Amino acid sequence: MKPQLMDTREVAAGERVAFWRGWISQLFQGLKADEYGDADFSGRASTWHAGEVVLTHLEATRHRVMRSNAIARATEAPYLKIVAPWVGCAGVEQKGRETWVTPGQWSIYDTTDSYAVANPGRVEHLIVMLPKRAFAERGVSAPMLEALMARRLGGSGGISRLALDTMRNAFRELPSMPEAAARGVGDAITQLVHLSLLDLAGQATAQTQREALRERIKQHVAQHLAEPGLTVDAIASALNVSRRQLYNAFAEEADGVAGYILARRLEACRQAFVDQASAHRSITDIALAAGFQNMAHFSRVFRAHLGVAPSDYRRAAAV
Repeated sequence: MKPQLMDTREVAAGERVAFWRGWISQLFQGLKADEYGDADFSGRASTWHAGEVVLTHLEATRHRVMRSNAIARATEAPYLKIVAPWVGCAGVEQKGRETWVTPGQWSIYDTTDSYAVANPGRVEHLIVMLPKRAFAERGVSAPMLEALMARRLGGSGGISRLALDTMRNAFRELPSMPEAAARGVGDAITQLVHLSLLDLAGQATAQTQREALRERIKQHVAQHLAEPGLTVDAIASALNVSRRQLYNAFAEEADGVAGYILARRLEACRQAFVDQASAHRSITDIALAAGFQNMAHFSRVFRAHLGVAPSDYRRAAAV
């Protein structure tokens, strides 16, 4: 997976504004940029994909971007777009609302409608684009989305803060992440943003709370997968919840929490077996690094889930 990179330092000073505007228009589907008349503009960005979710780390001197109704109607791929400042602030205008966000907060807006984002000083932002249809598929109606655009999230903690932390961590880890794992991360981001919007709409229910806990559990598992002591009790203690809450959060998944941990460990081993960068590592080393401590158990469950012994799977993948 390779990033899309842009840096105005690559061109002569007199060409930087045009270079920047062209890049903004290409990456963000015809978006118009304005630099408040500054001639000494500078900016750089790197963009990574997590499945259908697009994450961009943007650093730039003061500027603003605008999308007109005409451009919005011509947009081929409808997205919901998030701006989350690391440094500086951003003012989002859409649907007759104006919201300012600062570090630790984020706002979301719809690329299929006109909008403007003002950055009156030097900024460092995380920009996240999520396919709009993913929210319709999750039952979020068009009127609900319209009421939630250009609103402030994240500052008060809760699920929207978890969504922000996940987006930031995902961007940092994407360069070393296999494509399949990146797609899973993109799905997790979409789900957390979905839950954040439901919470903002005042429609958080027991179900959405269970879904939020399930995402927290999955993140904890991903971060501690190599630890042999990663058990249901250990997770409950770390997340300050009861065993019952953990089991309820995974009630819709047939294998429960323990089954999820096992599946993630097996997938980590399978990916290592097909990764040429891990060709020098032994099967035992790979299994231990994924949290398995009993090699006989590892071989047995690997064969049960993938149909072949670990050594045979690795040998076939190397052909």
